[in-house]
Amino acid sequence: MSALLTILRRDLGLLLPGGHGHGGGGTLLPLLFFLAVAMLYPFAVGPVPELLARTGGGIVWVAALLAAILPLDRLLARDLEQGFFDQWRLRGIAEEAVVAVRLLAHWLSFGPPLILAALPAAALLGIEGETLRLVALGLLAGTPGLAAIGLIIASLTVTVRGGAALAGLLLIPLAVPLLVFGAGALSTGGASGIALCGAMSLALVAIAPFAGGAAIRAAREG
Repeated sequence: MSALLTILRRDLGLLLPGGHGHGGGGTLLPLLFFLAVAMLYPFAVGPVPELLARTGGGIVWVAALLAAILPLDRLLARDLEQGFFDQWRLRGIAEEAVVAVRLLAHWLSFGPPLILAALPAAALLGIEGETLRLVALGLLAGTPGLAAIGLIIASLTVTVRGGAALAGLLLIPLAVPLLVFGAGALSTGGASGIALCGAMSLALVAIAPFAGGAAIRAAREG
C-alpha cells in the first residue's frame, strides 16, 4: 500500500500544476482550452441570452470532452520508455495496480479542476440555477468515465507512432454515450441521465485497470 501511495504522489506531482517532470503543469492546458471554448461560443452564435442558456450546457460538455483529450500523450508513454513499469514489476507491483493509481491521479488532475472551471464558464454562457446544478453533477458523474476511457486508449496506443493523435480520435466516439446521457439530463431536467452517466463511469473505472494493465504488459513483452 505504501508503494502505491508513493506512486500516487509521484503521479500527482507530474500531472498537477507546479509539478516537476515531463507532465508538471499539464492540467493548465485543458482548463485554458475549456474556458476558451466557453468564451468563444457566444461570439460564434451571437449574444442571445435565451440561445446561450438553452445550448450552453451542451457546449460545456463538448468542451470537457475535448479538454480530456489533451493530457493523453503524457499518461503512460514516457514511463514505459524510461522503464518505470519494468522497475515496478520487479518490485512486485502489478501493471493493473499502477494503472489504477494512474487513473486516480489522472482524474484528480483534470476532473475536479474542470468542474470548478465550469462555474465561470457557466457565467459566460448564461447558465444558472437548476441547469448549473445539473451541469456540475453531470461532470462529477462523467469525468471519471472520461478519464478511464482516456487511460484505456492511451495504454492501447502507447507503442504506436503518432499515438497521441490516434488516441484523441478514438476517445471522441467512445465517449459519446457519456456525453449523450450527461448533456441529455439538461434537456429532460431529471436525474436519470446523470445516474446512467455515473453507472457507465463506474463500469469504465472498474474495467480500466485490467484493460490498461494487459495492454501495458503486452507492450513491455512485445
